Amino acid sequence: MCVLSLWALCAIIVTGAAVRLTGSGLGCTEWPTCAEGRVVAPLEYHAMIEFVNRLITGVVSVAVIVAVAGSVVRIPRRRDLTRWSLGLVVGVLAQIVIGAFVVRSDLEYSVVALHFLVSMVLVAAAVVLVHRSSTPDDEEPRRWAGWARALVGACVAVLVSGPLVASAGPHPGAIEGAARDGGDLVLRRLPIDLVWVARIHSATVWVFVLGVVVAAWRNRGRDPLLGRRLVDLLVVTVAQGALGYVQYFSGVPAFLVGIHVLGATLMWVMTLRVAQISAGATAESPEISPAVVPA
Repeated sequence: MCVLSLWALCAIIVTGAAVRLTGSGLGCTEWPTCAEGRVVAPLEYHAMIEFVNRLITGVVSVAVIVAVAGSVVRIPRRRDLTRWSLGLVVGVLAQIVIGAFVVRSDLEYSVVALHFLVSMVLVAAAVVLVHRSSTPDDEEPRRWAGWARALVGACVAVLVSGPLVASAGPHPGAIEGAARDGGDLVLRRLPIDLVWVARIHSATVWVFVLGVVVAAWRNRGRDPLLGRRLVDLLVVTVAQGALGYVQYFSGVPAFLVGIHVLGATLMWVMTLRVAQISAGATAESPEISPAVVPA
């Protein structure tokens, strides 16, 4: 169930991006109902896309509730699993509230960005929960290696700068000028030059790539599993960076942006998995820990 929660959280990030990229952000104009006096969306393109995304939120909610129940009835009960699963429940509830503000704010870019970033926090909690649930009951949690913490920090910079590009980009999330509460809908965009914010985002990606390369180089010949995970992360990151350049120079097509969001989610999960492995690697191979990665 922990794994299901992780996959469901990743799926809702991608479907949430699909809502934005198809201009379906206000396909359902009310919350928690789709429209006034109507819970289920009408058979209309934009309304159904947003409604399906809301249904996946229900799947996520059920998955995390079952994860909490499993951690509570588990014998022996482990405080770490209960704590992380309860954190997922709190996070999902927070996301439901933020989702309501997204609708009521007419897709204000700051609220949409917050919605995305909180989703990434939930994914991080799910990754830790999955990892902890697979460890022996008598194994105490270990700290990530210093270089792994730096790598996670660099990935956070990538994730934070990404929504800035989206907020200043050409995909506002809904149809400009659509009727809303008796008037035309005006969608505000982040008042920053897209070229410069894209350069900032690109710089964070390059720093992250450098960090992965240094970590992989320092680990060579030491921990085979960690080495494979670092190589996999490097391949995904390079592909993600290449896709970013392609979408920028091709006019930021919606389809490529959606794939980019999927790639960012995978990159985040893989970075966290590397960090989790680094804790065990540090305990077994102390010589790895001095490695320092730029962040």
